[in-house]
Amino acid sequence: MWIDLAPFLATCLAIELTPGPNMAYIVLLSAQRGRAAGLLAACGVALGLLAIGMLAALGFAQVIRDTPWLYQALRWAGVAYLVYLAWDCWREARAPQPEVKQAQALAAAFRRGLVTNLLNPKAFLFYITVLPGFVSADTSYAVQIQLLTWLYVMIATVVHVALAIGAGALTGVLAHPEWRRRAGLVAALMLLAIAAWLAFKT
Repeated sequence: MWIDLAPFLATCLAIELTPGPNMAYIVLLSAQRGRAAGLLAACGVALGLLAIGMLAALGFAQVIRDTPWLYQALRWAGVAYLVYLAWDCWREARAPQPEVKQAQALAAAFRRGLVTNLLNPKAFLFYITVLPGFVSADTSYAVQIQLLTWLYVMIATVVHVALAIGAGALTGVLAHPEWRRRAGLVAALMLLAIAAWLAFKT
């Protein structure tokens, strides 16, 4: 077969188990808002990963690699969005729980998961630097990129769903206001740490 799947699948799993914006957001959201919100966020992340992969198959990843200012714009947009999420998480943990319709809350979780991933340079770097190394020369480049993208999205989604289910078990604990405030502070600091990593990473 023109793709050696075992090394590729192992690489995808290792990357997804490395802490990043997607993992942090899904875990924190699931712990605060419950499994349903975390699962919807995971769906948003999956859609974002798929969209980036399809753009990579069309050559957009190469454009980003060859256009430094475009990559930097994406990176700083991701930093700014993570800082915003940190502030929002800290603020929300200290405010009374608002009465929000379930449909609205789930839609917001999906939307944030999608945006967080679309502004995640880690995802673009995967398609620019890692994925092409598993493409062979004897088959259509675009076809291989698309197949590898689907496999990567599947692995990422399995990891994110597991995180959402596991973190969702903490929802009851975080119902107490004091624990909510502490969790909000920890969540904000985690998001700020990831934002700082993206900001200072060359």
